[in-house]
Amino acid sequence: MKKLALALAATIVSTPAMAGPYVNVESNSTSVGTNFQSRATDLHVGYENELGALAYYVQGGKTINAADGVDSESNFSGKLGGSVSATDKLGIYGEVSFAQVEDADNNYGTKLGAKYSF
Repeated sequence: MKKLALALAATIVSTPAMAGPYVNVESNSTSVGTNFQSRATDLHVGYENELGALAYYVQGGKTINAADGVDSESNFSGKLGGSVSATDKLGIYGEVSFAQVEDADNNYGTKLGAKYSF
């Protein structure tokens, strides 16, 4: 199993970065203990590129929300994010996101982080 994980990591690292359009499908679910709460599945189209040291992306599309005991609904959502190398081993990244919510206030989110590679 360890060899498989190393081979997969080497493949991902050796794949060259490509600028341009992409499709991103992502599903996030929430449970409390073994009790399912909700799932949000993003069906996004996006674009990524680099400006000097800054790598960025923008994506948007539909999100299908399914909560326990409630009919699923589909709303628009999007994300804008980027990353920059502070040093050869330290990267800084961030993301802002939004999602429309039917009959409620829209949701907004932020993400900020640092990644250190050994």
